[in-house]
Amino acid sequence: MIFVAEVRPRWSDMDAYGHVNHARTVTLLEEARIELLFTEAERQGAEALMAGVVVGRLAVDFHAPLVVSHRTTTIRVELSVLELRVASFTLAYRVYAGPSTEDTLVATAETMMVPYDLRHGHARRLSEAERDFLASWRTDGGMRTA
Repeated sequence: MIFVAEVRPRWSDMDAYGHVNHARTVTLLEEARIELLFTEAERQGAEALMAGVVVGRLAVDFHAPLVVSHRTTTIRVELSVLELRVASFTLAYRVYAGPSTEDTLVATAETMMVPYDLRHGHARRLSEAERDFLASWRTDGGMRTA
């Protein structure tokens, strides 16, 4: 399955070249990831992800400029789980310039995420509930980007 997040870019995300700055694009990915790993995970009983998960690796491929205009209300960010390991998982992203897959694909990305015990300061294993939740968003690699 693919999780779809509708993320609202801000006018301040634009850079001097008239498109969303590459660093701000990463922030939009983060906002989409929060919807999946915090909001949706809590709704489905995997709220332990909210207690700590960090980015271990990030790769972004930019395919076209993301331009925010007064008509751009949201962009579409699709997320899926590519790889699920004992103590990490990899998310894939597809970012569209508007709310539909008919809009221009502007970026693809991957983040390798590591569950983290903030209290003790070290990585931890995924719980069974977390693994089950993440497995429900797993794809066959069709969204692989790197």
